[in-house]
Formats: sequence, structure tokens, C-alpha cells
Amino acid sequence: MNPVAELKKTPLNAIHRQMGARMVDFGGWDMPVQYAGLVQEHMAVRTRAGIFDVSHMGEIVITGPMAEETIQKVTCNDVRQLAVGQCHYSALTTPSGTFIDDILVYRIGEGHFFLCVNASNQEKDFLWIRDNAARDVDVVFRSNDFAQIAVQGPRALQILEPLTEIRLAQMRYYWFARGTFAGVDSLMSRTGYTGEDGFEIYCFATHAESVWNQIMDSGKPLGLEPAGLGARNTLRLEAKMALYGHDIDDTTTVLEADLRWICKFDKGDFIGKPALLKQKAEGIKRKLVGFEMVERGIARDHYPIEIEGQTVGSVSSGSPAPFLHKNIGLAYLPIERCAIGAEFDVLIREKPARARVVPTPFYRKPKTSSAS
Repeated sequence: MNPVAELKKTPLNAIHRQMGARMVDFGGWDMPVQYAGLVQEHMAVRTRAGIFDVSHMGEIVITGPMAEETIQKVTCNDVRQLAVGQCHYSALTTPSGTFIDDILVYRIGEGHFFLCVNASNQEKDFLWIRDNAARDVDVVFRSNDFAQIAVQGPRALQILEPLTEIRLAQMRYYWFARGTFAGVDSLMSRTGYTGEDGFEIYCFATHAESVWNQIMDSGKPLGLEPAGLGARNTLRLEAKMALYGHDIDDTTTVLEADLRWICKFDKGDFIGKPALLKQKAEGIKRKLVGFEMVERGIARDHYPIEIEGQTVGSVSSGSPAPFLHKNIGLAYLPIERCAIGAEFDVLIREKPARARVVPTPFYRKPKTSSAS
């Protein structure tokens, strides 16, 4: 009989349990799915601020004279466009133009890059990059060294500013800085996975509890709430941010995923470019679209989708949208049925319920937000 594998734990696991979080097995990690409740946490992020433990995410450091060339080869976005202190969203692509993973790439300096990758893919990503790296490039797996904490919401800046000398108010979206935060060396980026203004903080794992507690103390008077993976999922869905393993994977191409904007064909060669150029020339046959339910019912992940009685796919992500008071979802539809307003059926407990393609993202933060 095979022994049951022990779940991995982030450096903040004890704090989550002390706070009474409901813990779940999330891809082999013991993670908080909710504290006070998903809807309450979701609304806190939209109206005030929420704090998330995302230390299960992976970190890979790439250095050396050919580091930039290596990243150019293995990702589809153009890393040459990044200034020092800037990051961007990108993808590790297969020869077929599909996703090994979607990632964030940070330019720390010339010949020095920091990658944030998905928890479930971190070992796979590391091996892929290492095996495709140029000579004189060091690819180092650093996931065990770091904790990552995200503070998201319209009051995130107000909560974090007192804890650092880093000029957060001047930091633009998708830029970052290194410095002292909460008394420890940190990297802080104006990024997130919620559609709100906010920051993600990387620090050494040994400092995670101290950093978390100081953020909580600073944020308590401003309505900061701890938020779990449940709210993180509904928030990112409202913002139409893809989830690996649901909306994107090694069977979906960058073009099909409606992420053409991260695919820079004019940057030179990269893995998957020929396949993507061929698909671009021929035209994609399907595309990831957002929809809302017209009839009553919640379109959950994996529910079948029918058009004129024929099954054409399934819901990749679906949920109630707490802030929007709608039931929404994402799905791949045949390209000829992707126009705004096009309707189809979602089979909910084997009964068809009408849905309609709508513009995305479903939610956009107000222009009065402090985000730059």
C-alpha cells in the first residue's frame, strides 16, 4: 500500500490555522480556501483590501551573459522591451505554440531575471528552461527560499506605504523595486491576480510570519481582510485572468486563449513561433470567450456546452461573480460563434441553460483607483 504523500506547507501555514482558515489540498499544498467566507473576502478586495498567501507559487532565477537570449527563446513575449525594474506577463510555449505555463518575468538587471511561475508547474518549468538554456546561463530553482504575499484592493497602497521607504505611490503598474519592507529585504511589484490595484511582496521564507503580521496590523484600521484561494479565483475570473489547468494548458495555443498581445512575432525566433505563425495565417478555429448566464443557473467548471444540440466544448471556468451579481464563465467556442451577443447552452445537471457571449474583462477597476 502506497503511503499518502504529505501536503506541502507554505511558511504561513501555522498562521492560517491560528486564524481559523478552512484548509484544502490545492495541488498538493495545504492552503486556505477561505477565512470568514468567500463572498465577504471577495467584496473586501473590491472595496477595501485583502491579503493573500501565494507562497506556493514558484520562483526561478536566470543569470548569465546569455540569460536574455534564453528567455527570448523559451517565452513568446519580448523581454528586450523590459527596462530594469519592469516585469511582464508571458508564457513558456511548446513547439506547438501551447502553454507549458503562464509566467511573470522580472528584469532585475542586465543578464539577471526573476521568474514567478505556477505552483503546480514549477519543477516542470525549471527543467524546461534549464534544458533549453544557452551556454553560460545559470538557471536556479529558488521556490523554497521565498514567501510571496499579495495585498490587493483600493486601499493596498495606503496599507503598505507606512511599512517601507520604497516609493510605492510612484511605482507604475507592472514595475517593481527592491528594498526594505516591514524591516526585511524584499522585492515589491505592482502586480496582482484580482483586477484591482495592489502589490505582491517577495521576501525570504524565514521572514514571512513577521511580514504578514505587520501588514495585518497596518491594514486592520482600513478594513484589510485575509482572503483565501476561493476569493482569489472569483476575483481573477471577474478580471478574465486565465487559470492554468482550466483556461490554458498544453492543448490550448496562445492565440486561441485570446492572448495574442503577449505573442511578439517580430522579436525573432522562439519555441512555438512557426506553429503560431501557421495558425495565425490559417485562422484560429476556436477562441476563449467570456459569457454570462441568461437563464438561471451557475455554469461550473467542466459543464458541457451545446450549440444547436451539438456538444462543442465545456466551461473552462465558471462561478457566480460576487461583485457583479451575475453568473459568469469562460469557455472555448468555435470562432464563428464568438461574437458578442452570440448565445449557446450550458448543460447544468443535464438540462440546457442559456448563456451569452459578453465583452471582457467582466470587471474593470474604477478609473479613480490609485493604480498608475
